[in-house]
Amino acid sequence: MKNLQLVAVLYMVLSMVAYQISASFAKQLITTLDPLTVTILRLSFATIIVAIMFRSWTIISKLKHLKWRDLLLYTASLGCMNILFYTSLGKLPQGIAVGLEFIGPLGLALLSIKQRSDYLWVAFAILGIALMVPWHDANQHNFSYFGAACAVGAGIFWALYIYYGHRVAQQNIGMHALTIAIALSALTLLPFGLWNNAPVLLDTQYWGKALVIAILATAIPYALDLMALKRLSKLSYGTLTSLAPALAALAGLVILHEQISLIQWVALFCIMIASIGVTLRGEKSPAP
Repeated sequence: MKNLQLVAVLYMVLSMVAYQISASFAKQLITTLDPLTVTILRLSFATIIVAIMFRSWTIISKLKHLKWRDLLLYTASLGCMNILFYTSLGKLPQGIAVGLEFIGPLGLALLSIKQRSDYLWVAFAILGIALMVPWHDANQHNFSYFGAACAVGAGIFWALYIYYGHRVAQQNIGMHALTIAIALSALTLLPFGLWNNAPVLLDTQYWGKALVIAILATAIPYALDLMALKRLSKLSYGTLTSLAPALAALAGLVILHEQISLIQWVALFCIMIASIGVTLRGEKSPAP
């Protein structure tokens, strides 16, 4: 059980690293395209990738036996989370956008607490997030209230994605659930994208970048997340994702040259402590 849980932690770390690198690439692309177009391109290519990876056509005969309520809610959470996050990414620095988005899964972790000792690690995570957001710069040009609202909304749907991810993982359809969710999200958003900006959406010069983003942001992270959710509790998953704002800020610094202040470095330290603490807790208490 200990080895399985450590493997799940590794899955999550790799998932977040890939996702934050993709977010930096996506932010560069959003300067040219709109967030909706970038989201649709990413999900469309991701659908093809995961369908081939997992040979998802083999599940067609089982579709009528699935619990579609959970699967559709999982799909809706995934789609809304992505479009709202990409919208916030176009308005806010990457570290701030991810920090605000983290309110969702952190809230889920708070609701899952059963041991008093767990409050210490969640407290470190909360402190880290609070220090990551430049509250004193709220009126300056680098902070958007609309972007912040989108980031918080993305966080709420992130929490729902985690919750329904647990339920979908229990249907024993493996990674085919991922293919279905991404494909339905792409098909739902596609008409809006064509109406909004069809020429750009169909312009092949952007497809290469979108393919890279799809691999890093969807095919790899969502597959790893589903595998991790089978072995981690909601508390472990929700608090381990406290590493995401730190990785986002580092990716923004390295790829986008977004500077990190001294206070934000302190925030990164707090978030790292929370992540290490919940990992050590997970080794001592097996996940359900």
